[in-house]
Amino acid sequence: MSLEWFDRVSGELQDHLKSICEKYDRNGSLIVERGSKHPRIEFYTELDDNERDYFSTLFFDPYNEEFYMESFDPDLGQISKVILSDIEDIVDAVHESFHNYLEEEDDDDDYDYEYDMDDDDDLYDPDGDDSEIYEIDVDWETPEVTAYIQDNEVEVTYQFGIVQETGDGVLKRINRIRTADDDLIKDETNFIFSKEEASTIIAMIASHMDSLSEME
Repeated sequence: MSLEWFDRVSGELQDHLKSICEKYDRNGSLIVERGSKHPRIEFYTELDDNERDYFSTLFFDPYNEEFYMESFDPDLGQISKVILSDIEDIVDAVHESFHNYLEEEDDDDDYDYEYDMDDDDDLYDPDGDDSEIYEIDVDWETPEVTAYIQDNEVEVTYQFGIVQETGDGVLKRINRIRTADDDLIKDETNFIFSKEEASTIIAMIASHMDSLSEME
């Protein structure tokens, strides 16, 4: 098992990220986490209040020596894994993630961004010949546990699972809202984290429980 390929890509991506962020007057950077079972690179931009706004995560499978990205399809309720076979695919995927990030920000702030890449670059195509998409199997260790319920109008549940391939944890949150027209709105999100992250998350939450307010 070697991380030579991971380290090489990490170094090259810093230059690419700097270039594309400067193009849109952004301060972009990345965090490299080598200690996890599947090392990862997290990409973010810094906001005016020094907060970080993450827009993409790139994972590395050291056993198969391949990079991949994960995404969740709320319609299918499945996590998809996109294999990136070479540095060109990886750079295109990061560019595409940044492009989507700008589009979402454009919708929120009503700004107009133009996404432009070098003539030699192709937009990342998850259906292309160099990429492979398949679903990630999750072993759900718990049933849905109700965390909050109010008058049969609002219900928030959680479910914990383990990604079979990586051993990472998955925390699924489902928010169900019953409207005045008796329509049921369901919003589902998934948070994937490593064992090392879990202990940090638990400690941070435990030390700030007294500062939290109850849902109304």
